[in-house]
Amino acid sequence: MKTKATNEVLLEFPSRSSNEGFARAAVSCFAAQMDPTLNELEDIKTAVSEAVTNAIVHAYPDAIGKVTVRVRICPGNVLELTVKDHGRGIADVEKAREPLFTTGGEERSGMGFTIMESFMDKLTVRSVPGRGTTVLMRKKLAPRMKSGK
Repeated sequence: MKTKATNEVLLEFPSRSSNEGFARAAVSCFAAQMDPTLNELEDIKTAVSEAVTNAIVHAYPDAIGKVTVRVRICPGNVLELTVKDHGRGIADVEKAREPLFTTGGEERSGMGFTIMESFMDKLTVRSVPGRGTTVLMRKKLAPRMKSGK
């Protein structure tokens, strides 16, 4: 069952590496309305960078495709991020989530999912070979005291 969002945004862009910075900045700006700490904002930006980079590098290794990022503000001060592609998919998601596993060549660290998982409270990866991958991440932000009573 999908949680009702109080606000959300949907971004769609070509899988060019130059768009990773755009996605990171756009998500950061959107999340700012939740008044996150600097550490929380850095965690969110890092997780988005990893997910979008995975889509760019692995989903479309030989072509330009579409990457979609949905950001939702959910009840309980939860930020939900979904990064989706319609690329080649992941044959073995569990194997892909293992630290140091990569299909991207020796210049890739194989730590993308591990990094996402360490910076977010929840990480779900769904993939169908030949049809694409969806990465869903959630992070509960610390409640902030309102100044000025």
